[in-house]
Amino acid sequence: MGKIRWGILSTGSIAQKMADTLNHCVDAELVAVGSRNKDTAKEFADQNNIPKRHASYEALVADPDVDVIYVATPHTFHHANTLLALEHGKHVLCEKAFSINGDQAQEMADVARSKNLFLMEAMWMRFIPAIVQAREWLKSGEIGTPRLINVNFCAKLPDDPNGRIYNKALGGGTLLDMGIYPVSFAVMAFGLPDEVHSYANIGRTGVDEMESIMFRYKDGRIATLNTSVAFKAPRTALIA
Repeated sequence: MGKIRWGILSTGSIAQKMADTLNHCVDAELVAVGSRNKDTAKEFADQNNIPKRHASYEALVADPDVDVIYVATPHTFHHANTLLALEHGKHVLCEKAFSINGDQAQEMADVARSKNLFLMEAMWMRFIPAIVQAREWLKSGEIGTPRLINVNFCAKLPDDPNGRIYNKALGGGTLLDMGIYPVSFAVMAFGLPDEVHSYANIGRTGVDEMESIMFRYKDGRIATLNTSVAFKAPRTALIA
């Protein structure tokens, strides 16, 4: 099998990190980038040695030299951008958060299955060696029967009311930015919960700046998850 040929949809900071990564992968080739602005696409392509640059997302997903599209737009555009790529027969790696609600996520998954295409959320945390080791310990039973999970993932992000984090229209707030990591960790270890309880502090721009979540399971297991974009705190994950 030859190298997997990648196209990046969008040219923001996350797209730049992905370009840096792909250019160091021996089994990947970054062949194209798409932007809504031809000058931005050209600048991004020149910076990252990308041979093909497209002045629209539609042109990128129609490129026959691209196998997989990496969707790097803000949360609120993931649904439309992913469906666009899938409809053109492209496999998709979609940046987290996968979508802004369950209905969108279900439709994205249904379309991918109907077309027999690969679709995945770019949840990099799942592939960190320490997380991989934790999954192996859980599977082997080395730590015994897990009963409790406690995860704290907080950061003091730029307090910019016009930036993505604090912009409700762009899917801002801690749950879709920081909170998905504790949620993903708990689901990875315990599976989907039987009950969900959530308490959020909504800030001046209308987004959740701080949130505490509890997952309860019928067999008595509990996961408590804390997340915030408004302050720093130790980042810890405990399985007991």
